[in-house]
Amino acid sequence: MRKNIKVGKIKFKFSFIILFSLLSFYTNLSSSSDLEGSVTEIKVLDKISSKNVLVKLKNGDEARHKDLAIKSMKCKNSEFDDNPEITAYIQVRDLNNKNKDDVFVFNGWMFSSSPSIAPFDHPVYDIWLVKCY
Repeated sequence: MRKNIKVGKIKFKFSFIILFSLLSFYTNLSSSSDLEGSVTEIKVLDKISSKNVLVKLKNGDEARHKDLAIKSMKCKNSEFDDNPEITAYIQVRDLNNKNKDDVFVFNGWMFSSSPSIAPFDHPVYDIWLVKCY
């Protein structure tokens, strides 16, 4: 009679461990998909006129702003709410540039909290990341 009680306890512990691991796996999957967005908001500053424009980009689509063609490939929000970090993979082309060797003015990851990590360098325009949703 004592053996049956031990087997029952072991089965209960084993099923609890499996249930807990499946639940934690499911929450990890759902949280990672919530962090990735499909729309990127970018502010473009015209250094000459001192006017800025908010540009909303669907990931994969290209938007034209004056002499720039801006494309957002991917954007992601951070896990922390107290100090949010937004990252996005951005490609920017200068449409006035006739030299086919220099295709992109900027091609890489952009960070909202520290834009100097991968700076966008253009004589007329400045770009910074605002939001990802």
